[in-house]
Amino acid sequence: MSLTEVAPVGPKFYDVREVAAMFRMSRMTVYRAIGSGELPAVRMRGKWLVPARVIDDLVDEATKGAAHDLPFLGNTGGRA
Repeated sequence: MSLTEVAPVGPKFYDVREVAAMFRMSRMTVYRAIGSGELPAVRMRGKWLVPARVIDDLVDEATKGAAHDLPFLGNTGGRA
């Protein structure tokens, strides 16, 4: 990359509405995952924010075909 090119920069955090839309689930499900500790998030001025890195890591784990459960994504590790 040359000095004149700018690397694309994505968001650093997603709000609950954005996370729910990404994973096609209700906002309540996202709030429950945050409350149970399944989904790391920070609260700022009354609003829950999920770091983009957390979402990236969830997607990476899910697409690696990980054998372990990712409860937040509803992955049963190949079990029915």
